[in-house]
Amino acid sequence: MDSSADLALMFKALGDKTRVQILDFLRDRCSPVAVGEEGDVHLIDGPSVGEVCCHITGKDKINSTISFHINELRDAGLIHVERRGKYMICGVNRVALARLADYLNHDSKISEECC
Repeated sequence: MDSSADLALMFKALGDKTRVQILDFLRDRCSPVAVGEEGDVHLIDGPSVGEVCCHITGKDKINSTISFHINELRDAGLIHVERRGKYMICGVNRVALARLADYLNHDSKISEECC
């Protein structure tokens, strides 16, 4: 996929309020988070995906809506998801966020120069 298509996919994923909330929550954490196949919480060095759900929906277990949004963020390359046994380990793809920041900063530099 080319660079513009990658960026478009990231921006599309960020076009949903719930996905922005999930990304914000994960971005503020220092380490990946885990959730079991049934939504059970497995603590690793950081909050669980169950805590992400609790933060977003007010419920203790991951639901299909949050799972869908996590998959959309993963497919856009904004987060990484790794299966370890029965747990999903999720974390922010800091390289992708830096790429978005570079893209947006480049455009603002051009605007400042043009004015």
